[in-house]
Amino acid sequence: MQHLPSILRPPKPKSLISLLSYPGPLSPTYSNFSLSLLETHRHPNHFNQILSLAITSGLFTDPFVSSKLLHHSLSNSNFSLEFSHTLFFQIQNPNIFAWSFILRAFSQSSVPEEAIVLYNLMRRKNIVPGKYVFPFVLKACGRVLGLEKGLEIHCLSVKMGLEFDIFVQNALISMYFQCGFVEFGSRVFDLVPGWIRDVVTWNSMISGYLQSDSCEKALKLFGELLCDSNVSPNEVTLVSAITACARIGLLDLGRKIHGLSVVSGFVVDVFLGSSLIDMYAKCGRLEDAQKVFDRITDRNIVCWTSMIAGYVQLDLFKEAIELFRDMQVVGVQADSATVACVVSACGHSGALDQGRWVHSYCERNGIEQNLTVKNALIDMYSKCGDIEKAVEIFHGLMRRDVYSWSAMISGLAMNGQSVKALQLFSQMEILSEIRPNEVTFLGVLSACSHGGLVDEGFYYLETMAQRYNLTPRIEHYGCMVDVLGRANLLVEAEKFIRSLPLEPDIIMWRSLLFACRSHGNLELAEFAANKIEESELERCGAHVLLSNVYASASRWSDVKRVRKGMAVQGIQKQPGCSFIEIDGIVHEFLVADDSRCRIEVIRESILGINKVLRSEVFDPDILDC
Repeated sequence: MQHLPSILRPPKPKSLISLLSYPGPLSPTYSNFSLSLLETHRHPNHFNQILSLAITSGLFTDPFVSSKLLHHSLSNSNFSLEFSHTLFFQIQNPNIFAWSFILRAFSQSSVPEEAIVLYNLMRRKNIVPGKYVFPFVLKACGRVLGLEKGLEIHCLSVKMGLEFDIFVQNALISMYFQCGFVEFGSRVFDLVPGWIRDVVTWNSMISGYLQSDSCEKALKLFGELLCDSNVSPNEVTLVSAITACARIGLLDLGRKIHGLSVVSGFVVDVFLGSSLIDMYAKCGRLEDAQKVFDRITDRNIVCWTSMIAGYVQLDLFKEAIELFRDMQVVGVQADSATVACVVSACGHSGALDQGRWVHSYCERNGIEQNLTVKNALIDMYSKCGDIEKAVEIFHGLMRRDVYSWSAMISGLAMNGQSVKALQLFSQMEILSEIRPNEVTFLGVLSACSHGGLVDEGFYYLETMAQRYNLTPRIEHYGCMVDVLGRANLLVEAEKFIRSLPLEPDIIMWRSLLFACRSHGNLELAEFAANKIEESELERCGAHVLLSNVYASASRWSDVKRVRKGMAVQGIQKQPGCSFIEIDGIVHEFLVADDSRCRIEVIRESILGINKVLRSEVFDPDILDC
């Protein structure tokens, strides 16, 4: 205070309160001095004192003072948006900066539609918006899919000669892409002269193509950007390009972009690192994803979630659960996306106790209320055999989406409750306003398969196409093959496959081969095995299944021929694997694995189980593939 010029120095204030209650004349210099206190005194009480002074002294009527106070309230996390909104309406004649401050705040908030309401009020007051306002209103239009208002602003911006204002043009590009009008966004980009395009212009286009699932176009545009001598990519550009590579599995290009980021001097932080982890994991290169993860020094929840999701995508469920535990050790708080991945891993690995622990973790940290987590828990409990708990969670939902219904229908089907699954689907059709999707019908057809309901299966396949206008995918047709195979309608299943409008996949032929093995149809089994072998030359599944069919028919010479053919072709039989959870620990067992310290006890237990099964006149159908 003592370093201030004497003209700005109040007469010996003892505190901030005494300074603000200074009764002397209020000059412009004193006004500037009072507002400068906002930069050094950011406590809410200090702001309230300065605001009170401005109002009682009449300084608040000064547009500069009022806009400055409004800006401070919006940039200070101690004040709510509602408070700033009330403050804004106390300004008698807000200047263009005050309007832009409040519009920007609402365009970025959870209620972006309020920005459009304020813009309409601004227009009714005959205030010319200008280039400072349009970008924020266009952002709000994009978020609420308000194409009509966006078109109106576009026309007005052209009338005002803003077709070369880069901030307005960038906002227009983003708005059109968010509203799904890719062609309009591309046209705006093409009309922007190359000499005024900045990196945000390119990023808006690349991210727009990503939003519309046009990854190839996004990468092509990224290549054009690299050839533009006027603009250099930034971190946002690289992340978008890496994301595009992840979605379509372009590992080599993803590696090159990773190299470009290193050569260009970009630090692999949590933002760029998370994208690289996701890209390498989706391309099957978990070792590279792990290397990137290990090199990130300040990992946030997004990094941990990306790595856990990578393990889950590659069916490494045990590793995903262990990594989640490591995350707890270092004190990182999980979010709904993390928990959904971990719960999925528990469900796939049958780790019920660990799934229950994660459920308790969600309850303790308030994550359980998230619908995505609830749906994941329904799926996990269903896969782990606790269908009662899954039903309890489903019935306790205050709101259900299509994934809630689909998870519960599939869960009932996989737990042998086919009739209840179909009844639940009927409730969904009658009581819910939510339309079933392709995943829902997979659960319905799975219920028909497990229940041996052939006629119902064809009925629902027809309903899917005719009533709901959903095109059956290869997975739906595969379910119908399974329905026919389980019902011992093998000839009908083979005819059904031949009549499909799609090329049959390996899973479909494998389903038919498995049915042939169960019902002893050697001729059709050989036909299905040949179809599988045409596409999977190096995998053992079809050969082992076919040899089992021959073994069931006591055709040992054919068994020997198939096994010899595998040896000649260098096809290695993958060892059988099973999991069991004991005291929260998932144990993995491989065929012919003698490395466990208590292997003799394990063998004795297996022999005891086999004796019990035989005493109950049960013929164990052992599948060694």
